[in-house]
Amino acid sequence: MRQLNPKPIIGQAWTGRHVILLQCTVDNQFLNLYKSYHAPIEPPRPNCAETLSQLLSIGYKIHAVTPITSNIIQYFLVL
Repeated sequence: MRQLNPKPIIGQAWTGRHVILLQCTVDNQFLNLYKSYHAPIEPPRPNCAETLSQLLSIGYKIHAVTPITSNIIQYFLVL
């Protein structure tokens, strides 16, 4: 009896969404940015509003805004 061994598919296009978590202070200072592996991005700026502006111009949409602490806000963006 012949056994069939499934072979991994290499190079298959990923059709999911890109995700970014952007953390800023309440006084508009950039803190951290976490992204999915292949998410397109511009370098973050010290000014959080400018970083958000860049991400929105690429096509990201704000999915949620969450206060992490009394001084830190997290933006969840999806493309």
